[in-house]
Amino acid sequence: MFAVISTGGKQYRVIKGQRLRVERLIAEVGDELRFDAMLIGGDEGSETRIGTAAAPVGQVRATVFDHGRAKKIEVIKFKRRKDYRRTLGHRQSFTTLEIGGIEPSGKAGAETAPVGKGEAKKAAASKTPAKKAAAKAPAEKAAAVKTPAKKTASAKAPAKKTAAAKAPAKKAAAKAPVKKAASKKSGEEN
Repeated sequence: MFAVISTGGKQYRVIKGQRLRVERLIAEVGDELRFDAMLIGGDEGSETRIGTAAAPVGQVRATVFDHGRAKKIEVIKFKRRKDYRRTLGHRQSFTTLEIGGIEPSGKAGAETAPVGKGEAKKAAASKTPAKKAAAKAPAEKAAAVKTPAKKTASAKAPAKKTAAAKAPAKKAAAKAPVKKAASKKSGEEN
């Protein structure tokens, strides 16, 4: 059985017993953490549960195994012929987790679908129109309670003048051509 969890802005596919490096978590070594599972799947013939981060379909138990820092990454800024060189380094902190178990929840809101390439997507698509219709019913009631619009079209300010109604712009006066003086060559005098 596998699950998809989200932590540190990333999603990870995990199985029981796996060791996983994630972004640094504030927890002591040996602490047990629980993550919401957005998707739980299994072997061929078992059901796949599809959820979201807001509506998880189960939980994943994990134990903090280790904390550490990744290999240094060098950041070099260089501009040729400008005598500009900058070197920086960065080491990203991480936490190593060991996955202890995957626990599907028995919530009625979680979808279940057989494992298949297109079947899970079809099952998810078929339930969305019912959710949308249920969400529209309260919205229609709220719209009926609203008061009518206060202003009418005649109460609006007059429209601005269009470009055709404005006075034409003045044209710039034509410049007189500049006469060039006759150039005299050195050595030629009459």
